[in-house]
Amino acid sequence: MSAGAAQAGELADLLVAVADGAVAVLSLETNSYLDEDWQPLRPGLIAADLGVPCTVHPLGAWASGTHGLAEEILVMDRGLLPRFLDGSWSPYELALVDVPAAVSAEQLDELALAVGTADFDEPLLGRLAHSRFWFSGHDDCYVLLEARDAALPGAVLARLLALLAGSALAELAGSPSVRVPEPGAWLPERLIACAPHWIGALGEVTGERVTVELAALPAPWRLNVAFPQRADLTAVLDVRSGTWRIAPVGSAARGAVPPGP
Repeated sequence: MSAGAAQAGELADLLVAVADGAVAVLSLETNSYLDEDWQPLRPGLIAADLGVPCTVHPLGAWASGTHGLAEEILVMDRGLLPRFLDGSWSPYELALVDVPAAVSAEQLDELALAVGTADFDEPLLGRLAHSRFWFSGHDDCYVLLEARDAALPGAVLARLLALLAGSALAELAGSPSVRVPEPGAWLPERLIACAPHWIGALGEVTGERVTVELAALPAPWRLNVAFPQRADLTAVLDVRSGTWRIAPVGSAARGAVPPGP
């Protein structure tokens, strides 16, 4: 699946829920941690500064500049991933994959070889027999995610809708954050059953209701793709009840579509 406008930390708990015992950080760039020469610190030093226990597996200079790899791999307990991606700093060019808790150095070398020799647009889980997800994030604009769990695409779509509504409500309230419920699984499942690619733009935003205009796309969204001239459906968050529903375009205020499946 591919998505836009999602930070890795905003999806970390979803990845943890489907992961094996540990998570490997294969690639990491950041402007938040720089040395005296204005070069990014190695991932292991960043983890140490954040107080996140992990093991460091060196790959060497050959991995530098290889897409999806850095010169070292961090391996941490899967439950520590949200602590590592805690929102206090900004990672980009981030590549994550889950691995067994007792992963060996030889297995990490094999993992690096599989990633380093894959084509840029080649699905990776087919090469990684023991992994359940692969995450690649670029500058918080694009997210590429592969998973063996069929429920994860819907969970990501639900999270994106909640984040979009939450950002609008936070701006309306002049608050740095607000609590927003996510849609039930039925809503993203219904959307995905209708079309594989969707784009959403904010519609009406009040203290009682947030609407997201949704349009189906023929291909995954890219930065140069503008919102279509028409919306196909509207996702509506009732702020007071904390419920979501899908409405035909123009009927959001009338409640023409029932709120559940």
